[in-house]
Amino acid sequence: MNSARLLKFIILFCVFYSCGKENEIEKKIAKIPVELEIERFDELFAGLTQENLPDLKKEYPFLFSEKYADSIWLNRTKDTVQLEVNKELSAKFSDLSKEKEELYSLFQHLKYYFPEIKDPRIITIASDVDYRNKIVVSKGLLIISLDTYLGKDHHFYEAIQKYLKQNFERDQIVPDVASAYAKNLVGPIRDRSFLGNLISFGKELYLKDLLLPKADAARKMGYTEEQYEWVMANEEQIWRYFIDKQLLYSTDSELMPRFLYPAPFSKFYLEEIDKEAPDRVGQFIGWRIVTSYMQNNNVSLRQLLLADAETIFNTSKYKPAR
Repeated sequence: MNSARLLKFIILFCVFYSCGKENEIEKKIAKIPVELEIERFDELFAGLTQENLPDLKKEYPFLFSEKYADSIWLNRTKDTVQLEVNKELSAKFSDLSKEKEELYSLFQHLKYYFPEIKDPRIITIASDVDYRNKIVVSKGLLIISLDTYLGKDHHFYEAIQKYLKQNFERDQIVPDVASAYAKNLVGPIRDRSFLGNLISFGKELYLKDLLLPKADAARKMGYTEEQYEWVMANEEQIWRYFIDKQLLYSTDSELMPRFLYPAPFSKFYLEEIDKEAPDRVGQFIGWRIVTSYMQNNNVSLRQLLLADAETIFNTSKYKPAR
């Protein structure tokens, strides 16, 4: 057997072995029981009356601020804007069976990798399009603001910048839930360097990979297919820019909005690139580094979460795709 055939055989063996191992894991995950119900508080609030308000406040005390009198809540149900919100949510989300199925799978994966995580109480609300808090995970609750997922072209969002409302789509609900849990598991960013931030976002996206194995990569990133194709095609150029400009160990806070946070585009300050580059390219690079680290080191998920950014980077053997 010549060397080329031997190399091909080794690659095929590794691929089949890896796929077989992943299939075995998925079979185990499929057997994990999950208790999941979606409570439609948005619908309950739409039907609010003076008679049922006390019961609703008792059932959902965390959704009724004590600083507001009952009259405020009752008057809100008659507000023309609220009535339109109720109508739009009823039309768009009359059936959440698809989301329920995806959430069931998500929590099966969460419980497999993190058995200590309990099934949450899932509640849907209308939040006056509070897009900064589309998903809230806290104290056993998972709260989903449905009015932030009506579709990027919905007239409710006319005053919101395009790059933000790109992901106000229904198919982003479950990826956003996965992001919220991943962010909680990774924890706050302690290393304020650019590399520290890259790796922290990379850990989150790597967890999303495990939690949503059937979702495509663009959806996990919150990119369009074209945006994801661009970062894949330009990975080496992005990485070379970070290295040439000596950004990795910089603590310049301006780097975060340029390359890591939602924005109209990533700011390389190069006209030909800035016209095409999507935002958050640094998150993509962090994801690639963390994935390389996990592929090239025999470490557990727990070890990944505890590992510092420099250790991950130095032992990742990361090489950008050409």
